[in-house]
Amino acid sequence: MKESKTGIFSEDEKESFYKVIFSRRDVRKNFVTKTISDKVLHKILLAAHHAPSVGYSQPWNFILIRNNDTRNLVKESFLKERLKAIDLIPNKAKRRDKYLNLKLEGILESDLNICITYDHSRFGPFVIGRMTIKEAGIYSVCCAVQNLWLAARVENIGVGWVSIIDNIDLGKILNLPSNVQPIAYLCLGYVKEFENRPDLESKKWLERMPLHAVINFEKWDNESETESSWNSLRNELKKQT
Repeated sequence: MKESKTGIFSEDEKESFYKVIFSRRDVRKNFVTKTISDKVLHKILLAAHHAPSVGYSQPWNFILIRNNDTRNLVKESFLKERLKAIDLIPNKAKRRDKYLNLKLEGILESDLNICITYDHSRFGPFVIGRMTIKEAGIYSVCCAVQNLWLAARVENIGVGWVSIIDNIDLGKILNLPSNVQPIAYLCLGYVKEFENRPDLESKKWLERMPLHAVINFEKWDNESETESSWNSLRNELKKQT
């Protein structure tokens, strides 16, 4: 795939971009038996590899997994960690069953799994921009995850991020060196359909917060209206409430 030249996007292109963002889902179910071709997989991985990274360090690696023995070991870690989380659920008596009935992974049902890792040692100890905020390297890997996720959605491929896994287990299962940290364990595959709303929203586990609830102006004071230059945006936010 050739790298596109920087240019101005048309209105149709802009619309397509926002459509991809708003239709992206964390997919854990409805996977179908269809193999992702090497050509499509290459495009998705290339998009991930073009994510921004602190100091241009590109600290990610992608471990592609189709072997069922490996996936079964990962699934065992998921099941163990899911049970541990029960003790942390508020109002446990009311929400425990709901939590256990949620479909939270597609490790075995998806076409393939991808573990995206972070290598802190890549390009040596000095990386521009990482000295003050040491986590910036991990943030870079998260950018690669998002690129992969959106590219997969464009290709009509579902992606689910399985975060209920022990990283120590993953390190052993995938034979990771000591300087490499697993950041995201993803399940990829074609699906019957993409849901209209996120699963945890449709299952009434949580609701999407309104945008105005997470916007602050100038300082941590969401109620302040002393700075009039933001009035136009405030009015726009009220319209969307």
